[in-house]
Amino acid sequence: MGNAIVVEGLGKQFRRYHPDRPMTLNETFLRGLRRLWPADRFWALRDISFSVPAGRTVGLIGSNGSGKSTLLRLIAGVGRPSEGHAIVHGQVGALLDLGAGFRDDLTGRENLFINGIVRGLTRREVTERFDSILTFAELQEFIDSPLRTYSSGMRMRLAFAVAVHVEPDVLLIDEVLSVGDMSFQRKCLEQIARFRSGGGTIVLASHEMAVLRGICEDALWLRAGRVAAYGSVQTVAEQYAAAVEEEPERPVPVGQPASLAAELLPPAGEISEG
Repeated sequence: MGNAIVVEGLGKQFRRYHPDRPMTLNETFLRGLRRLWPADRFWALRDISFSVPAGRTVGLIGSNGSGKSTLLRLIAGVGRPSEGHAIVHGQVGALLDLGAGFRDDLTGRENLFINGIVRGLTRREVTERFDSILTFAELQEFIDSPLRTYSSGMRMRLAFAVAVHVEPDVLLIDEVLSVGDMSFQRKCLEQIARFRSGGGTIVLASHEMAVLRGICEDALWLRAGRVAAYGSVQTVAEQYAAAVEEEPERPVPVGQPASLAAELLPPAGEISEG
């Protein structure tokens, strides 16, 4: 089937500004122009190369600041890499920044249509799928209320419902399953399982190892912006756990009690490919 995602020599550099950088014109005059310019630069990602075969599910493992979210954004085409490239074959559905692109002054209905069209659907397709999206999000009573009245969980439900109804070939997920109540998490995981069993490709970043073990066949471990390991989720998770154990101030991310993902999802290898 070939590769759904190919990443070669990918790198992303950011500017780091002085902590006392002036934020107003008055502060600029008082402190001078020197602190306006970047203090230095740093690489959030460097020399990242890997490929994901179509139909595979890959978990991103790593501590906060290791580059997981930056990598997902670059794969999704949000921002430009400083070096290298990421190529995706097929339509992408991305759940990255929660509610990115939503407008607080618009209603949930208006945001649903705008978000669906931005993700590649026509207005007619959004209309045809509207009832299904709304039922999945469980927001019937609030759909005509301004988005500013929504809780973070309600925003996530709306964003996830739109994303999965776009029917992408590749689904990118960044920690959004940690938001929302248990009932909706169950629904999201069931939807991911259906997407996976239908041959979809998934890249999922999560700190919950039970979720990664339940959903993913493979795992990519990022350490300080570089690839530390890439292989079967069991092997990479064990390598990551061993490394974390050497840092006693950090909690070990394995050995957690069975989670909702473990309850709902059989091991990835037991799911048929369609």
